Amino acid sequence: MQVISLNIAPTETLTVGGKKMRSAIRKRPVTQALPVHPLGLEGDEQADPRYHGGQAKAVYAYPSEHYPFWQTVRAQAQMADWGGPLPWGAMGENLSLQGLLEGNAWIGDVLVFPDCELAVSEPRYPCSKFNAVMGFSKASKMMVESGWCGFYLAVRRPGTIAAGQTFEIRPGPRDITIAEVFRAKAKKT
Repeated sequence: MQVISLNIAPTETLTVGGKKMRSAIRKRPVTQALPVHPLGLEGDEQADPRYHGGQAKAVYAYPSEHYPFWQTVRAQAQMADWGGPLPWGAMGENLSLQGLLEGNAWIGDVLVFPDCELAVSEPRYPCSKFNAVMGFSKASKMMVESGWCGFYLAVRRPGTIAAGQTFEIRPGPRDITIAEVFRAKAKKT
């Protein structure tokens, strides 16, 4: 399992449904290693701490294996720049991961990197900002239907992290997976 890309963003103004709001969903890859603090990656911001950030949601990870699906969906909708590759960080994730899908990410599992440890805490639930950056109004609905939501990570041991690093999983209690929690909540909404 590996970090394919490390992504951060400052908050910026985003137009969602005709309204201007602050967001840091437009993550961009960085090439250097970054410090990981209890509230997230150095240089990354969260605009709305009610839904993003905090100790339980310090870092957001998204499986790189889902990117071809989103590239195809955007091409079918013929969104702006639909012919080009979808850049890492496009899902709003800090870590574009390879090898760990939602059905294999258990709440409480710890991702052990060479210099830090991050614990799987909860799924990400999409919002209208996701629709805005993906460029079509059904993006959130498609994320819910596919269950390809990614997951938040809490910082267990601060340190540094970099693209290209591999990680191992130290199993937690293994009671429930990200996919199971996401499906259960999606049924209620």
